[in-house]
Amino acid sequence: MDAGPSAPLKRRQMATTTSGAGRCHLSKIGTGRRPPPARVRVAVRLRPFLDETAGTSEPSCVRAIDSCSLEVANWRNYQETLKYQFDAFYGERSSQQDIYAGSVQPILRHLLEGQNASVLAYGPTGAGKTHTMLGSPEQPGVIPRALMDLLQLTREEGAEGRPWALSVTMSYLEIYQEKVLDLLDPASGDLVIREDCRGNILIPGLTQKPITSFTDFERHFLPASGNRTVGATRLNQRSSRSHAVLLVKVDQRERLAPFRQREGKLYLIDLAGSEDNRRTGNRGLRLKESGAINASLFVLGKVVDALNQGLPRVPYRDSKLTRLLQDSLGGSAHSILIANIAPERRFYLDTVSALNFAARSKEVVNRPFTNESLQLHVLPPVKLSQKELLGPSEAKRARGSEEEETGSPKPAAAPVPASQRFSPLQKLSNMDPAMLERLLSLDRMLGSQGSQGTPLLNTPKRERMVLLKTVEEKDLEIERLKMKQKELEAKVLAQEAAEEEAKENAVSLLRPLPCHTVTVAKPLKKAVVMPLQLIQEQASSPHAEIHILKKKGRKRKLKSLDASEPEEKPQDCWELEISPELLAQGRQKILDLLNEGSARDLRSLQRIGQKKAQLIVGWRQLHGPFGQVEDLERVEGISAKQMESFLKANILGLAAGQRSGSS
Repeated sequence: MDAGPSAPLKRRQMATTTSGAGRCHLSKIGTGRRPPPARVRVAVRLRPFLDETAGTSEPSCVRAIDSCSLEVANWRNYQETLKYQFDAFYGERSSQQDIYAGSVQPILRHLLEGQNASVLAYGPTGAGKTHTMLGSPEQPGVIPRALMDLLQLTREEGAEGRPWALSVTMSYLEIYQEKVLDLLDPASGDLVIREDCRGNILIPGLTQKPITSFTDFERHFLPASGNRTVGATRLNQRSSRSHAVLLVKVDQRERLAPFRQREGKLYLIDLAGSEDNRRTGNRGLRLKESGAINASLFVLGKVVDALNQGLPRVPYRDSKLTRLLQDSLGGSAHSILIANIAPERRFYLDTVSALNFAARSKEVVNRPFTNESLQLHVLPPVKLSQKELLGPSEAKRARGSEEEETGSPKPAAAPVPASQRFSPLQKLSNMDPAMLERLLSLDRMLGSQGSQGTPLLNTPKRERMVLLKTVEEKDLEIERLKMKQKELEAKVLAQEAAEEEAKENAVSLLRPLPCHTVTVAKPLKKAVVMPLQLIQEQASSPHAEIHILKKKGRKRKLKSLDASEPEEKPQDCWELEISPELLAQGRQKILDLLNEGSARDLRSLQRIGQKKAQLIVGWRQLHGPFGQVEDLERVEGISAKQMESFLKANILGLAAGQRSGSS
């Protein structure tokens, strides 16, 4: 049965119309049409037998049909086979150069066009993914070959005399147990994955190293590869325990106008392999790593299925791996998937699972586009004087006032050359200052290039009419606002005059009344109630000089209708006074209680509840003992007046308690 090319037409059309549509933002410089689709290309590589003797005694479960097709024998019934068809199939005798030249090298040209590209190595553990991507010194893999060719292309395209200047930077990271780690700077910790306003995936804080030659690349890449997490299992002595991603950026800047900028990104991804813990024998940390790897690959399969089925939600955010691959699957990149499989029959289930995933990935459609923007030529700001920003009427009044002050007219200035003469735009004081400054800068630039007093810039007729109409509308709006302001001022003046007239009439009506003084009811005297026992003991004590209440006289003003100055009448009031000795003793007792008392003891003080008592105890444990009672202000945030009343109330309460205890 054929599992590869027999995809329903309806499902393919849905994937074509839905995948990547929400993330592909075209450059405003382009034509504005939707970019053409580009299907994910899939290549399958069959590694040789690990044991050379096993190849002669045990036949392979995978057999090549042609350069694009293969079949897998059913392990239950060898008469049945599963047939698959991909973009390319590389047998066990294929070399690293065959794989690179046939699948990877053609997409490097897209980077010079400002488009993204990605290469993914997928497959079960021990299938040869890392060997395909990295290789060995004798047989370099995809990564060193791609970097060598890409640097050669950038040197040729960015040479002197070419329209573009090119620069290349590299970043290297791994996703280990759902953590994004920078391999060029391992101390940076877990990084976050963000998405900008144009839908591009980026990682803030990721190290970027500029490279100009392959020697620079090796100097950064080889130490970073040693930082990648690997471990030994039963199937592989150096099994990758994380997903490694090498990101290469190609920045292009146009040397001449209109100074365009392009950015192309190349993702070279070595995925960790799915593992069967029964065969790998994972325990402890290896089991935890295997769980994280299998979970991320499961989400990767869900993303591919969602894109093929045209679902409204694609679960990119369910895993850090799929979030990073958002451009590569259903996004804006030219993607190549290299599925690595094993020939042994004991890996039959892993091989079929990898081939099924590759067949589903072949139906995913991306929409690459050129990441291009314009670098605006920034002009230096024009500094205008105050007179230049004023309108004609304001400037005339300002000149008149200056002539009156000096008493003699100024001599006529020298004629200004036509190249330095401003257009009538400088008189538009009602416009936005930023817009006016930009227009004047452009006007001066045109004048320096030989435009002899071009009025209102060298713009087309339609734009010039629109500009004139906008200026007229602003002038009319300003005049209307001025008229409205004058009406409001006249209305306010009339209202003030009416109020003054009403006040004068009221005063004239009150003048014939006889003069008499208005008496005010005498207020009640205020006193502080003290405990009776404390007052009696203070009165009976021969050495007691404590005055609890003190009578004070205070004058009070009385108003009369005809008198110009109010009359003053004394009024009695009461004020609490405490002797210095009692005040000092009470303050010391409160301070001892604050430093040594428990929360329950502190609640005996007045105005101290359970919450404030716990707050005082916590502050004392944190900052040490209280130096003075006033330090309580920092704990409770009370004012000086509240602190004074707090001290008086608690000092009297403590004194009453002490005397009652001694008696």
